[in-house]
Amino acid sequence: MFNKTNALIYFLAFSSGFSIMGIELLGGRILAPFFGSSVHIWGSIITVFMLSLSFGYLLGGKLSIKRPSLSKYGAIFLLASIMVLPIALFANPIMAFIFTHIEDSRYGSLVASTALFFVPTIILGMISPYSVRLLVTDSAHSGQVAGGLYFVSTLGSALGTIITSFYMVLAFDVNTIIIGFALLLALLGLLAIVVNKLIIAEPCYA
Repeated sequence: MFNKTNALIYFLAFSSGFSIMGIELLGGRILAPFFGSSVHIWGSIITVFMLSLSFGYLLGGKLSIKRPSLSKYGAIFLLASIMVLPIALFANPIMAFIFTHIEDSRYGSLVASTALFFVPTIILGMISPYSVRLLVTDSAHSGQVAGGLYFVSTLGSALGTIITSFYMVLAFDVNTIIIGFALLLALLGLLAIVVNKLIIAEPCYA
């Protein structure tokens, strides 16, 4: 049955998709001053995001079978927020170090993308399978639930791409947007944890 908790999970999944694609899109702007913006730069960024998301899906699926809860779900968002922050705080020195040690921009951009985005994107990738586990209460409808969840998440990714590229980059610098994504993830994580505590504290009547 669809309820307010399910609506929250769908909203959080939507927001995670929005954040993932927004951060991926900004990756090109972050790497461009050091490695350029040619097709192999984007190839490096996309490869790292796809690989890290695949690991995240795997880890999120494994984590979801161990007493899943909305509180643990919120903790994933909080951890993602913490791991996204270094992108804004340390990108330039990391890029400069890699740029001076790897001459070929193809491999330099691949290493740089891995250093900046691999870990936070793994954590963000854990959100989708964990969302499915929280939503599925009846195995007969698991496929329908998963389809709806991935629709919402992908819709968030599409909007994250268009809004970041059309509007955010014109109004804010890259670091400000990255910090904004980190704060959004932190707030969403706290929201999930608070809602979980409220549900636990809610009195039950016979």
